Amino acid sequence: MGRTYRHLTLRERQLIFRMLDKKASMRAIAEKLGKHISTIYREIKRNWFDDMDPWLDGYYGEAADQMAKGRRTKLRKMVANPQLASLAIEKLKEAWSPEQIAGHLRVVSQTTDAVVSKISHETIYRYVYDKTGRALDLYRHLPTGRRRRRRRYDRKPRGLLIPQADTIAYRPDVINERQRLGDWECDLVQFRKEFGNANLTTIVERKTRLLVIVRNPSRHSEGVMKGIESKLGPYPAHARRSITFDRGSEFANYSYLKSEIGAEGFFCKPQAPWQKGTNENTNGRLRRFLPRETDLATVTDAQLQAIADKMNATPRKCLGYIAPKEAFSRLLTVENAS
Repeated sequence: MGRTYRHLTLRERQLIFRMLDKKASMRAIAEKLGKHISTIYREIKRNWFDDMDPWLDGYYGEAADQMAKGRRTKLRKMVANPQLASLAIEKLKEAWSPEQIAGHLRVVSQTTDAVVSKISHETIYRYVYDKTGRALDLYRHLPTGRRRRRRRYDRKPRGLLIPQADTIAYRPDVINERQRLGDWECDLVQFRKEFGNANLTTIVERKTRLLVIVRNPSRHSEGVMKGIESKLGPYPAHARRSITFDRGSEFANYSYLKSEIGAEGFFCKPQAPWQKGTNENTNGRLRRFLPRETDLATVTDAQLQAIADKMNATPRKCLGYIAPKEAFSRLLTVENAS
């Protein structure tokens, strides 16, 4: 039979305070309370009181108990409000992240007359990983889809090189600072080798985060470049000014884009994909819909477009919780008029 977890009581927290005041060791406190030593360490770390006056910093039984109850109260906000919980679950299933849900609710409450309950993204995460959320397998709808919360790790770069060309070190500040429309980042999304050489090119506009997806039969540079041209070519010139690549060999023929659509090419340093972090982040989101185990032969062009449309219609924190499609459309309209 597994252990039954029980929260520390106010009396136990007061005892921790008194023993700490007497300079007792963590092990001695744990033995006195009949708890594992890690429970004591975790309790003190989570409920440590920080005051503007450093002399008053410390662990206090009553304050610790109030902080612990406060966290549980936030979680109960979801449990006690079925409508709010239902809305959060609905948006999670539509591939919204907890941060996007919380931000959207905040914007709605500020810009409309509707009575909307505001909630933090951390409370949504706690709900997902609480027993209620676990029973519904809500973690499957998170960006990472992990059973347990943990730190994200960067994807390993491919490490392929191309001949020396324009580098990101010479990329103009107007691009680096996202001051205008029309500067893109590009990468290749690959799948398991047993499914063949088919892959996707993802192109993301730096200022608005608009995503464009291109299907490729192989990694041959000529085909990859023509695929990019077919998608970006129809846009006006001011909406396709530059593209930043990593040093994969599939982008070796980048000069083709300069001659055909006038887009300048810039390259990250070797093994530094983080220099096009907008695209890397977007690819991480895309993997929710197209994991590495996907056989692209079973995915139609219409389905690929539907995925791009869904991602482009999802509000983003970095855009003030406006969707990329709306942000791109607004800027395009402004620049077309100027």
